[in-house]
Order: sequence, then structure tokens, then C-alpha cells
Amino acid sequence: MVALVWPEIYFIRHGETPWNAERRYQGRRDIPLNDKGRGQASQNGKTLAALFKARGLDPLAFEWHASPLGRTRETMDRVRAGFDQHLPDVQYDVRLMEISFGVLEGSLHDELPEHMAVAPGDRDESYWEFRPEAGENYRDVEARLVEFAGVLKGPSVVVSHGGIARTLRALIERAPIVEVINWAPPQDVIMHFTPGKMELLTAADV
Repeated sequence: MVALVWPEIYFIRHGETPWNAERRYQGRRDIPLNDKGRGQASQNGKTLAALFKARGLDPLAFEWHASPLGRTRETMDRVRAGFDQHLPDVQYDVRLMEISFGVLEGSLHDELPEHMAVAPGDRDESYWEFRPEAGENYRDVEARLVEFAGVLKGPSVVVSHGGIARTLRALIERAPIVEVINWAPPQDVIMHFTPGKMELLTAADV
């Protein structure tokens, strides 16, 4: 891992999509939120605004970054709607896009043979290196997130994807790969990253 000093990040995974609900490999496919996902995104916005108020944080002092896919754009819009003030513009960055699953995208987790993919929950540490045909592995994601870190000038709100959340846990929290590779990043919480630590925050924490 590259040693970096990361700023404080409030990270939100996009809300649920139909493919999430069906347990399909989604990756770079531009699948929209479903009704549940829209509700999750809106609630996360209200929670984030309440957290900022409770913690005395100025949202104008934060950078706002997101993946350019439609599900993250809509999630970011709904998150920002939780604030009752004008906010800094969102910077959309391709380095925040989901890990590419290549030829696996669109397939159900449970329908693929083990030599092609291993579903979350059954992976070992070696899966961090697994690159499907025409896709990426998590080392590739690490490399682009290290590049992304170079553009961060201060504390940030980031809306992105599950694979990005896993990789940030490895890079920032220094969590063991064997732990994060099988972790299912929730879509109804705020992930608060500070160097060496991640905490999961909900409305109950405000």
C-alpha cells in the first residue's frame, strides 16, 4: 500500500439499484436507482446535514466529489437536497467509478462458475488480485484512488460505489484485505474516514 495522508472523508455509497437487489455484477453498467435506493439516498442526505450541524462542520469548507455514473449522480443530488444552503459544485471524477467486472457485468453472483468469479462472502485474500476478462482487480482500483487522493485539498464528501468503499477501507483504515474483500458496504449509512479509522454513522448517531 502507498503511504498517504488522507483528509477527512464522509463517504456515501449510492442507493440500491435493481441489479443490487438481484445480486448482479454491476460494475460500470449505468443502472439507475430503484425506489428503495432513492429513499436511502434522501435519508443519507438528511443524516449528513444533521451530522454536520451536530459536529459544527461547515459544508462550504468541504469538497464534494462523485463518480459520474447515473446512480451516483442521483444519489449525490439527493444527498445535497438534505442541506438548506448553496453548496460547492460537485466534481465528477472517473477515478471514483466502480470497479469494472468486464465480461461478468450483468451476470448473477450465483450463476457463474468459480473459475470466473467468487461471490462476496466466499472470497479469500487472493481475490484482491483477481481480474476478470476485460475488467479490473482491486489493485487497479487502489492505483486510481491513490491518484484521486492527489487532487484532494481538504475534507471531502464523496459519493461512489461499493468497490471504492472496500478499497478505501484498505487504503485509509488499513483494514485487512481478507476482511474487506467480503464486506458488503451498506447503502443506508454514512462512512466517516479519518486516518487509520472508519466509523459507520446513521441518524441514530446524530
